[in-house]
Amino acid sequence: MASTEALKEQMRGQEGKTVQKVDPNTVPVKTLLNQELFKKKFEDVLGARAPQFIASVINLVGNDKYLAGCNPISVISACLVAATLDLPIDKNLGYAWIVPYKEKGIPKAQFQMGYRGYVQLALRSGQYRSINVINVHEGELVKWDPLTEEMKIDFNQKMSDKVIGYAAYFELLNGFKKAEYWDMQRILEHKNKFSKSDFGWNKDFNAMARKTVLRNLLNHWGILSIQMQNGMSADMAATEDSAAEAPLLITDDGEIIDLEALQETAEPEAGENNG
Repeated sequence: MASTEALKEQMRGQEGKTVQKVDPNTVPVKTLLNQELFKKKFEDVLGARAPQFIASVINLVGNDKYLAGCNPISVISACLVAATLDLPIDKNLGYAWIVPYKEKGIPKAQFQMGYRGYVQLALRSGQYRSINVINVHEGELVKWDPLTEEMKIDFNQKMSDKVIGYAAYFELLNGFKKAEYWDMQRILEHKNKFSKSDFGWNKDFNAMARKTVLRNLLNHWGILSIQMQNGMSADMAATEDSAAEAPLLITDDGEIIDLEALQETAEPEAGENNG
């Protein structure tokens, strides 16, 4: 893998004149993505589609002042997770989000998968006949037995737009079915215990709650493709304090991408800024 010196060499003047030493962690995302070292990371994953995805990264950061203020390497690493899972990062689509948060006071970005991303990865596996997750409004829930998973929802009994919980369901091609219901109290307890950043919850609470219930259902009972395992691991590593290590991501053709190595590649060498 290329060293920090290789990155610096690419950032020297075109006439061979050395510019001042560069810390890649302070260089704008757009500038870094114009360097071969970072372009190649996305080309290795996306091939000919890499330029389009890189353009979406630049557009995302350019239109979000919070992400623009994050450590640029963390932004690129988070976007690389989405690229590996072949999920768009347009926040309006809800497949994947690049979310700003603070780690020891330093603004960084992290990957979070939306509930639509989980649905997409499940459908790609070819194992699911149907899969869905919904808001449950006041009056709609008639019965929920967590032991037998017997659930009855009557949408005609809706009393108001107040959301009281969330229900997820899937059926496999072999006929196996599972359902799960979380009331609002359980959702809030989960959020308060595990969420490192309120950014996603504040942006779209219902979407984050639906994702949480669906992820839990799939994690316990679903058939998980390698892509789904990667997505779930990355999502949980980003949003839950219990998983601090960045995961190894495995592409469909078996290539392993180590996000920690990307971070180390772009960090200044020890003692480099001491004089």
